Amino acid sequence: MKPLSFIIITYNRPGDALELLQNIASLHDAPQLLEEVILVNNASTDDYSAVKGYAAAHTGINIRYIDAPGNLGVAKGRNFAVSFATAPILIMLDDDAVMGNADCLQQLVREFATNNTERPKAIVSFKVIYYENGQMQVNALPHKRFDEYQEKAFFETYYYAGGAHAIRRDVLDRIGHYPEDFFYGMEEYDLSYRILDAGYSIVYSDKVIMRHKESPLGRKPKSDKLRMMWVNKSKVAWRYLPKKYFYSTAAMWSLQYLKETGFSMKGFFEGWKQVFAIRRNEQRKPIAAATIRYIKSLKARLWY
Repeated sequence: MKPLSFIIITYNRPGDALELLQNIASLHDAPQLLEEVILVNNASTDDYSAVKGYAAAHTGINIRYIDAPGNLGVAKGRNFAVSFATAPILIMLDDDAVMGNADCLQQLVREFATNNTERPKAIVSFKVIYYENGQMQVNALPHKRFDEYQEKAFFETYYYAGGAHAIRRDVLDRIGHYPEDFFYGMEEYDLSYRILDAGYSIVYSDKVIMRHKESPLGRKPKSDKLRMMWVNKSKVAWRYLPKKYFYSTAAMWSLQYLKETGFSMKGFFEGWKQVFAIRRNEQRKPIAAATIRYIKSLKARLWY
């Protein structure tokens, strides 16, 4: 079996999906290293006939085009796609992106095979640059201390870039897949804490580059997505961290929500209603004290 599979969830971007498939086919040693490319259409109503045609006609790589039964969201969509994949290393990529270096597959295989961490590696998170100008995307670096970490070629970290990472299939099978109750946002932290608590490491490597088509000016999430991020981040803190981090996360994210939405009070009160329900509806599964110490040694931001 070949070592790698691409997992791509596409949303109303047939042109971008086609460019991404063409980009993947051009990568060095793609036929030798890729077991398959799984492209899941997450209930888009756009015309994907060109994408389907390319997938069917391309013989160098096994490209599987699959229609999801509905809009599954990010985490559930990835789990659905994973059920069709067979390779031991799964590459999770956004559909509004392309790989940025032609040798990225070779580098990725090498990175997983290199024993340069005390813990076995579960995830390699990629360097993300803007498609438009090649500058690093600040919020895609998997560490909150951007100024301190942006020039590092490699480091251990405590979460990963959701649309730009590769994960070992056996780790997913052992600890459980992406959290399906998170329709949008913060599923990275839920999976990361479970991975770290199981004794694995998450690393960043600048040897694997993704070019993201998001504008360098950024894009402002809609208020409902911001609310989901706030509630989900609070849910993660309640599940896995000491309780003080739940309260600080809930409070500080509520202020961030007001700031980003221009004081949308309707969403603010709805968000707090959902946050208050977390303690009643969510079971706590605190990670070990040793895991907390390890995360703190990575200079993690836990308060929000």
